Formats: sequence, C-alpha cells, structure tokens
Amino acid sequence: MTVTSKMAVIGAGSWGTTFAKVAADAATRVDGHGDIALWARRESVADEINSSHTNSQYLGDIELPQSIRATGDLQEALAGADVVVLAVPAQTLRAQLRQMRDAISPDTVVISLMKGLERGTDARMSEVIAEELGLEDAQIVVVSGPNLAMEIAREEPTASVVACSDEEVATRIASAVSAPYFRPYTNSDVAGVEIGGIVKNVIALAVGICDGLGMGDNTKASVITRGLAETTRLAIALGGQLETMAGLAGLGDLVATCSSPLSRNRTAGRLLGENLSAVEVGEAMTQTAEGMKSAHAVLDLARRNDVEMPIAEAVVGVLDGRLTIEGMARQLLGRDLKSETNHGRESD
Repeated sequence: MTVTSKMAVIGAGSWGTTFAKVAADAATRVDGHGDIALWARRESVADEINSSHTNSQYLGDIELPQSIRATGDLQEALAGADVVVLAVPAQTLRAQLRQMRDAISPDTVVISLMKGLERGTDARMSEVIAEELGLEDAQIVVVSGPNLAMEIAREEPTASVVACSDEEVATRIASAVSAPYFRPYTNSDVAGVEIGGIVKNVIALAVGICDGLGMGDNTKASVITRGLAETTRLAIALGGQLETMAGLAGLGDLVATCSSPLSRNRTAGRLLGENLSAVEVGEAMTQTAEGMKSAHAVLDLARRNDVEMPIAEAVVGVLDGRLTIEGMARQLLGRDLKSETNHGRESD
C-alpha cells in the first residue's frame, strides 16, 4: 500500500468522518492529493459532504477536505479500494461485512476503528473481521487510543496507536494516516489494544454515574485507577501485554474517555446517575455509547477467563436494573480489603 492508494471509509459518523479527514490531510501532505471514499448510510449526509464539505450533524461547521468523496452506495465506495476502514456500530459489524465481502479483494487491508465486543459471541472486532472476510491477521489493523473525534477534527494535536500483528503493515498504515495534528504509534499487540479500547467504555459509564450522583474527583480517580487494573487483568488473560495498558491504547484512552464531556459513554453514565433507565438513556443519546452495548460481553469474557471485574459487574447490574446506582457504590466499597500490588487475577 502507498499513500496514494484508494481508501474506503465505511461509516460517516463522527469518528469515521474525522478519520477520513485525517487520511485525506495525510495524503495531501505527502503527494498533494488523496483518494478517500466515505460511505454514508443516509444519502442526505453524503450529499452534504459532497456539496458543502461538512457533516454538520456530527462535526458542526468543520470543513472537510475536497478530496473526500461521499456516497450512499456501498459497492461504489468499495470499488478499487485496497484499504477499507470500518467505523460502524460494533453490533452491526457482522451483518455489514456480509454485504461487503464480495466487493473486497483478497489482498485488502482492513482497519477497525470500532471499540466494542460482539454480544452473543464476545468476539473482538478483529476476530469478527477475520471470520467474515477470511483475512490473514497481517491484513487486519486496529486503530485506537484517545480518539475523541471532535478534538481531532478541530486539528488539536493527538497521538494514537496503529496495531497489527505484522509490524511492516502497521508502519505502512501509520505512515498513510500521519497528519500534522495526528501522530500514530505502532504496536503489534492487537488483543491488548482492542481490550483497552473496549473496557474503557464500561469504566467511563461508571465514572459518568459518579458524575450523575454528584461525586467528586477523588471518587472518579479511584474508579479510573481500579478500572485500569480490571482492564489490564483481562487484556493479559487474553494474551495482551502490560506495556500496552500503560500506553495510549490503555491509560491514554481511558483518561480521555472518562474525563471529557465529549465522551458518549461518560455522558450515558451521567444520565444513568441522574436516575434515567438504560432504555431512557438510549432514547436520549443521538450517537451510540458502545459501553452500554458491550458491557455484558465484557463481563461474559471476563468470567470465561476467570478474571474478576467488579466495576464492570456493577455497571452491568445497573444496566439490567438489578442494581440501583446507590447500590452500585455500596457494592464496590463493601468489598474485602486487599493489597493494591497483588497481581493475581482475582485481586481487586
């Protein structure tokens, strides 16, 4: 792949549109032009991007590069693309891939921007992609890290992680999306990078609940810190690396998602903390809060791997209506006293 290859971005939400902008700006910096096709589920969104070079529903009046060509035709977007970027809701991915696979060539590199587990299978997005498209691990790339779309779209400096089992592929993709404001680092720990991006959404729900309850920074810092411990235990159990959890895809993403008012998951948690039900929160949100969709799968995965995740368990209890938000606080604080530095799987 070179920086002049055609890239198709599937999904014109906030992060998909922003990533298309990053890739277009990266290509412009290198050779003066880019070839970015952006698929939008709604024709009205595609029309606005092509005519006004904005996606006002998700990114306000931020101007998009003219090299981005939007379309509502999935086959048109994929035609001739040797890099395909997936930015769709995690729970719709498998069905989406089945519509796409005949249009994707066998040597295509597929990039996942999604941060979720598939409910029912507990599969990571890279695993769903491999299963549905029959691709080798070296053809599947995961981009994760502190990726608040609006800040990146405003060209505020951001670092991120490009993960692939093949370091050469990771390096080539990182080069292709290296814009003046977007600095990608490479990593071969795909499982660790994905788990970091998945579990932080669940922890952000817990932090948002603390916000909704009016709790202070000490409480939220405690949840973030212990949430990182939970995430690390699960990642290591799945073959991930400790170093990944201390980096951008672990701690970096967790801090951004739990701290920013731009975070959909923290916002959803705050609404839960204000005594809205999970159904009412879903109706109030204009974008998907992946943590609400993936929390059950995270807990299932943890239990299957004998990893204790009390924060995730409490969040699922709240989502299911089995636990009140006040009961969640009591459950977490009422746990047995343990050593913070005990690295056993059962410790928390």
